[in-house]
Amino acid sequence: MSKLKGLLLTEGMHGMISQVEGLAKALDIDYIHQKVELNLFAKLITPKITPVSNLFFKKFIVPEIDLIISCGRKSVIPSLYLKKNSKKKLINIHIQDPKVSLKNFDYIIAPEHDGLSGENVINSKGALHYLSLKEIKDNHSYLLNNINRDKKQLLLVLGGPNKYYSYDRNNLEKIFEKLKNLAKKYDLQIIIIPSMRTPINTIEHASSFFDKETIIVKNVDKKAYLSALSISEFLVITCDSTSMISEAALTGKPIYVAQIQSKKDDYRFRQFRKLFTKLNIIRNLEDKLEVWNYEKLDETNRVANIIKKKNNVIFKIY
Repeated sequence: MSKLKGLLLTEGMHGMISQVEGLAKALDIDYIHQKVELNLFAKLITPKITPVSNLFFKKFIVPEIDLIISCGRKSVIPSLYLKKNSKKKLINIHIQDPKVSLKNFDYIIAPEHDGLSGENVINSKGALHYLSLKEIKDNHSYLLNNINRDKKQLLLVLGGPNKYYSYDRNNLEKIFEKLKNLAKKYDLQIIIIPSMRTPINTIEHASSFFDKETIIVKNVDKKAYLSALSISEFLVITCDSTSMISEAALTGKPIYVAQIQSKKDDYRFRQFRKLFTKLNIIRNLEDKLEVWNYEKLDETNRVANIIKKKNNVIFKIY
């Protein structure tokens, strides 16, 4: 029997793509992804006061679909427009606070630390994502030939500057110095993985700072990322990325958060870290390392199962 068909709507940023694709895979649907582009006028106003019209976003070909999964501010109006004008009853799911009446959607998936609630709201602990334990296991050997097998590995996953955090040299020097000291103290090998937001000069600075034994992946490489998550005993992730911390929590391994001085109020980030600290998933990167256990966090499949149960007839038909 054929699967449900879904349309994924995002602004094209990696974190958003990871969330919508992760949920689509967990729901076991066929899907295509569409990057949303708003017209100039719509960029200047909030979704709450934007008319539900196709005049406010650049038109795109809409396939035959059964549901929409959207994420981000720009995708709100296209999702509402397609649902309103569909000849069939579409299920529309939005990830994050849409900043419009929640009743416009069948489901809202919002992080618990955002404090959003409602009859159709499903709260997640952290961000949804498209990683799976199977993927991590399947890519275990990708970096094996590069590592020193006589040592344990410590992984540093770098985010990148955003409106809350800057990646200036002083911030990086403090993180790099801590890691160098920890590697020496515990006889560890460091693996450094960049994300799509990591500036080239940050990677170059890491290359000049650390010795030749440090493995520095200079380009975005998902296989290297998955392999490093699998083979590393300790995980260190910069505080700017709730998505990568959420992904790492899938492993059940100790996660240390490397703090970067915020340049504006980072309340939502702090609330996220407060929740993950309470769940015993993360600790701040200091001058010692410990091993601890916590329940592996697989929120994407948990949320998908809730949606399936609430729509059991639909998901059983296809």
